[in-house]
Amino acid sequence: MARIDSFLRLVVEQQASDLHFHAGNVPIIRYNGDLVPLRYRTLSADEARRFLLEIMTPAQRDEFERAQELDFAYEIAGLARFRAHVSYQSKGIGAVFRIVPAKLFTIDDLGLPPAVKKLAALANGLVLVTGPTGSGKTTTLSAIVHEINKTSARHILTVEDPIEFVHAPLRSMVTQRQVGLHSESFAAALRASLREAPDVLVVGEMRDFETVSLAMSAAETGVLVFATLHTSSASKAIDRIVDIYPEESHEQVRGALSVLLKGVLAQHLCRRAQEDGQVAAIELLLQTYAVSNMIREGKVFQIDGYLQSAENAGTGMQSLESRLAELIRDGVVSLDEALKVTEYPDSLRKRVAELPEET
Repeated sequence: MARIDSFLRLVVEQQASDLHFHAGNVPIIRYNGDLVPLRYRTLSADEARRFLLEIMTPAQRDEFERAQELDFAYEIAGLARFRAHVSYQSKGIGAVFRIVPAKLFTIDDLGLPPAVKKLAALANGLVLVTGPTGSGKTTTLSAIVHEINKTSARHILTVEDPIEFVHAPLRSMVTQRQVGLHSESFAAALRASLREAPDVLVVGEMRDFETVSLAMSAAETGVLVFATLHTSSASKAIDRIVDIYPEESHEQVRGALSVLLKGVLAQHLCRRAQEDGQVAAIELLLQTYAVSNMIREGKVFQIDGYLQSAENAGTGMQSLESRLAELIRDGVVSLDEALKVTEYPDSLRKRVAELPEET
């Protein structure tokens, strides 16, 4: 057993989400959103290095020494899988391990809006899953892949760094590729993807211009593309994609997005009020004539206001504020907690005041 396994077992036993293991500090776990130091000595640079290099393969060690950082999946048989990121910092080597649940969650398990199942049933287009780091984007994306896998016979191709949730074939064929292990980069994997005849392409993260442009190109060929972005709202996700292109291409990109973009899920994790754990608050934007028109004409700033009104018109859409208000009404999260993630606190307070009592 590797020496770091005892710390990772503690993460699982305490139902924590992360282990922070850095030279110059004591090991720390993240429990219910808070960082909790463990009763252990401060790790020296040499000690932290021995702990972390022990769980790497020779190829991973070579890659780490070359790049000075490494993402990989680590598994303790019979316990759990972990997503690991190892890098150098001012006091030496350090790593963050995030637990990957063994269970494949469904869309219903996660309490996602019902319209998400319709997004999973689409034949083509682009769907974005956005949110801050650690907001559960990968878990949501996995639930969507699981929905497609169990309801339709398609070829699902994922490009991840690293592979977290492992999908066995149900009705679909699932090909999972890991950057750094099965392909040199996201861009290289995406360039090769269309030669593998996917019906559904899942991009773990759109990090740069080349990855974004290749994902857009795949959607234009008729593939259903799901991808993640680090943005806090649906409108900011659209702006991020447009802004990553040269300015002279913005009009063309907005035109393409107005047709290709089928939906955006923007999510934030909130601490539960009455029990341990966290719950995802989801904002959902869907393609409509109005949304397409706002994107095409460069009026993305109007989308937040549109979401506030469209959710009451039976569209299946919902704003972050409406979902937070429901969670507050149901006693799932507190108003103070919800105010930490909303960009419109006055709107949220108004919605909470106007919501009818649950019967």
